[in-house]
Amino acid sequence: MEEYDIKILLAFGKAVDGRKDFFKWLLNNGFPELAALSNAIRGDEEAIQWLLNNGFPKLAILSNAIDNEPNAVQWLINSKNELLFQFSLACRGNEDAIKWFQRKQLAVYIYLAERINTLLKLQAKENTFWYKIKF
Repeated sequence: MEEYDIKILLAFGKAVDGRKDFFKWLLNNGFPELAALSNAIRGDEEAIQWLLNNGFPKLAILSNAIDNEPNAVQWLINSKNELLFQFSLACRGNEDAIKWFQRKQLAVYIYLAERINTLLKLQAKENTFWYKIKF
């Protein structure tokens, strides 16, 4: 994710928030992988498959690591990509990871992690309502 301009990352954050206009902008302006990642983080399995099938497996793994899937977390550790590993932790609200980004003066990743953490909390809350469970 370090290869993206800050403006692109901010647009990605808005897409994570569910803003379709930013999702479409990413999709139509050369960043379909970030559009897919925003949907993958929101729980879209087809988006994960698209990332895997279109040359962005690292982003698919990141999405799974954000969801704290053990194999994905281990893959990030083994890859020695400290930024992605710390980002996956920060997205789950890990204070040490957030401080890591603060020390590195990478505020945009803190912003993104907060957006994603808010989404994860909302998803967890929605999954606890019995009337929304599909049988």
